[in-house]
Amino acid sequence: MLSFLFTNSEMVLYDFDKDSDLSGWYVVDDVVMGGQSNGRFEINKQGNAVFSGNVSLENNGGFSSIRYRFKQKNIAAYNKVVLKLKGDGKKYQFRVKSSSSDRHAYIYHFQTTQKWEKIEIPLAQLKPGFRGMDLDIPHYDGKVIEEIAFLISNKKAEAFQLEIDQIILK
Repeated sequence: MLSFLFTNSEMVLYDFDKDSDLSGWYVVDDVVMGGQSNGRFEINKQGNAVFSGNVSLENNGGFSSIRYRFKQKNIAAYNKVVLKLKGDGKKYQFRVKSSSSDRHAYIYHFQTTQKWEKIEIPLAQLKPGFRGMDLDIPHYDGKVIEEIAFLISNKKAEAFQLEIDQIILK
C-alpha cells in the first residue's frame, strides 16, 4: 500500500495491494435513511480493493458508498484524478470533499466497461451535489482534498462490483 506517495508529476492517494489496511475506509449505505442496501469493501486475492454489494429500493433506499477520509492535502499542483479500475458495466460516481465537514460533495459520473481501464477525471469537471440534487455553486476548485468516495445509485435494485487498483492525482 502506497498511500500519499508524491512525485513531481503525481500524488498517489491509494495504491491497493494484498497488505492494504482498509481501516480508514468505511461503507455508508442508505440504511442511514431507512433503506436496505448493503455494500462491503475488501481486498481480493489479486491485491485489489473490491466494493461490492446490493442496492435495494425498499424503504426509499437506493445507494451504497465507500468513503476514505484523511488529513487535508493541498492538491493545487494537480488537475485530474486517474482511477485504475474494473467495473461491472454499471454507472458509478467518484466524489471528493475539500473538507469532511462539508455537507455537499463534488461529483463525477462514470460508466464502467467490465474491463480494466483508466478513468481520467478533470478536477474542474467535478460538480457540486447533495443527496442527488445538483447545487448552484461553483465546480470543484481543486485546491484541497480531505475525502474521496465511490457511490452507486442508479435508481434500480441491482448487485454491483467495482474492483479498484489505484487512485492517483496528476
